[in-house]
Amino acid sequence: MEAILPLIVQLIAGGAGGNVIAQLIKKVDLGPVGNSIAGAIGGLAGTWLATKIPGLSGLVSGMGATGATAGGIDVAALAGQGVTGLISGGILTAIAGFIKSSMAK
Repeated sequence: MEAILPLIVQLIAGGAGGNVIAQLIKKVDLGPVGNSIAGAIGGLAGTWLATKIPGLSGLVSGMGATGATAGGIDVAALAGQGVTGLISGGILTAIAGFIKSSMAK
């Protein structure tokens, strides 16, 4: 469960980020399902990429945080992954939406 929970957080946060950016920028809207799928993929990929960048890897993994745990789960790490998933999910959805809208012209 400890290995699956971060993935679930990244997927959900990415999907939420995709839907939020689509509501803010109507031009990139892929529809609710498309926004959720693109956002979820972006949440996973963006969080993985952030762990590879030296300055961001500590933030995503929760290093340097107070170490707040709940039942052996690092809450700070999950929060970092959630924020990273939210942002990267929104970014990938925006990119996919811009590509879709430019190809439709």
